[in-house]
Amino acid sequence: MASLTISNLSLPVSLPIQTPTTQSSSTFSVLSKSTQSQFYGLSLSYSSSVLIPSSTSFNTSIVAKVTKGQVPPEFTLKDQDGKNVSLSRFKGKPVVVYFYPADETPGCTKQACAFRDSYEKFKKAGAEVIGISGDDTSSHKAFAKKYRLPFTLLSDEGNKVRKDWGVPADLFGTLPGRQTYVLDKNGVVQLIYNNQFQPEKHIDETLKLLQSL
Repeated sequence: MASLTISNLSLPVSLPIQTPTTQSSSTFSVLSKSTQSQFYGLSLSYSSSVLIPSSTSFNTSIVAKVTKGQVPPEFTLKDQDGKNVSLSRFKGKPVVVYFYPADETPGCTKQACAFRDSYEKFKKAGAEVIGISGDDTSSHKAFAKKYRLPFTLLSDEGNKVRKDWGVPADLFGTLPGRQTYVLDKNGVVQLIYNNQFQPEKHIDETLKLLQSL
């Protein structure tokens, strides 16, 4: 107990002693408000107790299996109409294969509509456009119809092709990555472009390359 004296008036002041506490967990809480939002391909909901991994609990360096100069793994997936589509079907012409997180999310919708708006330019360059996500065929069909998408959307349920190609995830592995590959007429990768936050730039970068081939 200590005393505080003001004008000859002695008042007891309690000075509790606090022992610092340590937290052994490798996570820490960062948000204090409960809310829900859409974030470029994924619905995020979080509360006042959101834990984010510390820098020692995750690996931010993810190397894709498919690299420039390689022929990527073959695949056969169902399109928005339920028909089987194989990558080998497009050999002999350039192909733009873009992996995106999910239908009907803000960034993915912006990206799909940008490919739609530039589709004539891709056709002029002799290229095909293929979008791939883990959504099922009915979701793809509704997405393509709503936004009048003239190109192929493939359903990679279980994300097998995404894993085979080694598409890196974003946000500490919580968000499926947004990555675009440009294959030449021989099926060899000539460009790999990754940008989660500016989806329309995928169109700009791929067109630049296609127009130079």
